[in-house]
Amino acid sequence: MSDMNAQPLDVIGIGFGPSNLALAVALHERGSRLRAGFLEAKPAFAWHPDMMLAGTDMQVSFLKDLVSLRNPCSGFSFLSYLHAKGRLSRFINRKTFFPSREEFNDYLGWIAGQFSNCQYDSRVTGIEPVQKGDRVTHLAVHSQSAEGRQSRHLARNVVLAPGGKPHWPEAFAPLRDSGRVFHTNDYLSQVVPRLKPGQRIAVIGAGQSAAEVFADLAARPEQPRVGMILRGRAIKPSDDTPFVNEIFDPAQTDRFHGLPEETRAQTLHSLAATNYAVTDADLIEHIYETLYAQDVRGDNRLGLLAETRVQEAQQAGAQVRLQLSGPSGPQIAAYDLVVLGTGYRRALDQSVLADLSPWQIAQEPDRDYRLPMKKTFEPGIFVQGFSEPTHGLSDTLLSVLALRSDEIAQQLETLHGSASAIAAE
Repeated sequence: MSDMNAQPLDVIGIGFGPSNLALAVALHERGSRLRAGFLEAKPAFAWHPDMMLAGTDMQVSFLKDLVSLRNPCSGFSFLSYLHAKGRLSRFINRKTFFPSREEFNDYLGWIAGQFSNCQYDSRVTGIEPVQKGDRVTHLAVHSQSAEGRQSRHLARNVVLAPGGKPHWPEAFAPLRDSGRVFHTNDYLSQVVPRLKPGQRIAVIGAGQSAAEVFADLAARPEQPRVGMILRGRAIKPSDDTPFVNEIFDPAQTDRFHGLPEETRAQTLHSLAATNYAVTDADLIEHIYETLYAQDVRGDNRLGLLAETRVQEAQQAGAQVRLQLSGPSGPQIAAYDLVVLGTGYRRALDQSVLADLSPWQIAQEPDRDYRLPMKKTFEPGIFVQGFSEPTHGLSDTLLSVLALRSDEIAQQLETLHGSASAIAAE
């Protein structure tokens, strides 16, 4: 994207993960005339690279790829990817809707490799308004490379999709740079290289990522002593039964958005077991069998600390000392490493949007995923993955990407009166 600084683009997408990758595909398949570019902080395409654990599968059907729910005939579908890679017949023989996480990541990378309009190693640091009189006509998007090189890009519209940020509970915040506490987001690159025989490791959390890391550590040749610390009584299974799964249908977005605010909040709370602090049933069974086999051997290398909370975390020399409260009362436990399986938080980065706040009317996006701005503010600011309170549980998931990206593409074209008349090159 060598010409990104040369002249204003019609749209700049911030982030080039699945959401904006789906937008790039939607614009391409609509034959849009819009000049689009994307800025990505990573040096190359990567989707949760530190959780590409052996044996981990997707929790969503391959049919909920970036395009199939919108255009089953698309050349960007997962089936098209399998055909291009020569694995379609063998994948069919597996009799599953759930590819491995590694394969789905390869699918996403296969799509990303077909677009040349993404500038990698470009972390967005701010967005400022460009005014003509009393009206804002363009946006100046500032980015910075890992080496500190700064760039300025002009756009008529922006689509924000930088993804979620790893959540660090308050008790662990002072230990971010200790070299002893890590989030699952950095597991393969930061934790695994530090493993040594006999280490004591705590895994905090009871969701899918925490359970996967616990299972992975249990099978590592270093044979560390691993304790999984969870607040609940047990690891809970995710509810992926058919009727419940209908809440993730893109058609449900309109219905959810039309509910009163209080009803939406109640609905999200009642359906939390479909997505938060829950684990696939087959992984739960695997962990149970692992612990049972250990019990048969009379070993105690692995363990679950249920109904236990971390009250405080302190560094004590080469270890992390956790103050715990549980069924047996307060206790102190020391660990060599701590892995936080505490999920992600999705909130718009107000530091990036700070210069636009005088024009912003509300924090929540409209139904079309556009942030409400004053009439004198001409550019559109669209968000992907930050609308769960208003658009439903599926907003942060793959389920709606195919249709949401097309909705946003249509809105962008409407803003500029750009008909979908020619094929993108």
